[in-house]
Amino acid sequence: MKARSQSGWFSNGLFWRTFFLLTFLITASMVAWVASFRMVERGPRAEQLAAQIVSVVTITRAALTHSAPEMRRELLFDLASNEGIRIYPLEKSDRVMPPEDSPIVPELEYYVRQSLDENTLFASSVNDVDGFWISFNIDDDRYWLMLDRGRLDRTSGLQWLGWGSIALFLSLIGAGFISTLINQPLARLTAAARAIGKGRQPEPLPEAGPTEIEEANRSFNQMVADINRVESDRALILAGISHDLRTPLARMQLEVEMATLSDEARDGMHSDLAQMDSIIGQFLDYAKPFDASNLDSVDLSSLLLDVIASAARLPDVKITSQIAPTSEVAGNATELARVFNNLVENARRYGKTPDTDCADIELRTRNEGHNVIIEVSDHGPGVPESECERLLRPFTRLDDARGQANGSGLGLAIVNRIVLRHNGKLLLKGHDDKHGGLLVQITLPLIHHRRHA
Repeated sequence: MKARSQSGWFSNGLFWRTFFLLTFLITASMVAWVASFRMVERGPRAEQLAAQIVSVVTITRAALTHSAPEMRRELLFDLASNEGIRIYPLEKSDRVMPPEDSPIVPELEYYVRQSLDENTLFASSVNDVDGFWISFNIDDDRYWLMLDRGRLDRTSGLQWLGWGSIALFLSLIGAGFISTLINQPLARLTAAARAIGKGRQPEPLPEAGPTEIEEANRSFNQMVADINRVESDRALILAGISHDLRTPLARMQLEVEMATLSDEARDGMHSDLAQMDSIIGQFLDYAKPFDASNLDSVDLSSLLLDVIASAARLPDVKITSQIAPTSEVAGNATELARVFNNLVENARRYGKTPDTDCADIELRTRNEGHNVIIEVSDHGPGVPESECERLLRPFTRLDDARGQANGSGLGLAIVNRIVLRHNGKLLLKGHDDKHGGLLVQITLPLIHHRRHA
């Protein structure tokens, strides 16, 4: 599993896929070009080298033939020191190594023998002396003429390697540049979509570039504008609903107080009206806009202690806690308090310990790296593991004993939305056979480590 996650950036990242594909294509093209060039230029190159060798042999033979015998020793010395040409008598006892196996050698030998003699010999080493050796005749005597190899092959393997390395380096730079041009608009679009998913307002994407990218960015900007308009309309409608419904509810509360009813009937109607008011409040909380740019430093430890103190005053709640000190997060204190108050209220309503009228709630926090983990658990009937994810959806309630109380089904959805807006993560864990209950785990990023950096 770990190896798969480490290789995920290579197998799934568009940038690296494009980068290595372009690098492979450019490198393969260069190799094919070099191979084709070497094949095409082999014939003309062999003919040119042959002409150079024939010219050297012809001039050397003519110089030795027409020079005075007493001057030949000085001539041989000048050829060796100035031109790198050495002349040796050809003996039958010479230890001769054939030329190195190279695609150009057969063609070179063919052109030289056409110009000099069909019996011309070639060697790469004579008597353990390396060089380019070629035989020639002066009258009835045979000689070896030796040339330095560098004189014939001016392009060494190291030079080819150097040129190839430079070309490969430039190819990598070009591949990285092209991959960035392709990946950057998609990365920007991904970041904007992720911000939308977390309830933030992204910056408008630039409507420029290739036609496909321009159209995608324009469509995304239009979608963001439509979402903002829907959110604004929804907030306006819900504000109107709040005003229109709560006014009649207040009138009904007053009428119930003034009506001649039994205490039981009056208490029941008060309970129903309070529940209706709570449902309206949950609708408003769920639709309330959130400004992620106005996040403050919140002392989470202090906030949780206030929540615990408030919960401890409830007659049907028994709460135990283990709070890590100095846990500060970036967020809205009111929104975060609503999260934990909702979780405590959810446990109080649906998580009472079996055979009792009391909810045993445990609240624990711990710091792990740059995050703080908050766990709220109870010992009630619990929730099946298969239903945990569904509980986070709006207007979702269970049909079993834990969902028997009336409600709007927005409690955990509100909690999840607020946690996501604070760059956090919420996880529900269902009951087990031993302890039962529901465990709610929230992970939020700490900010205290930034101040120490």
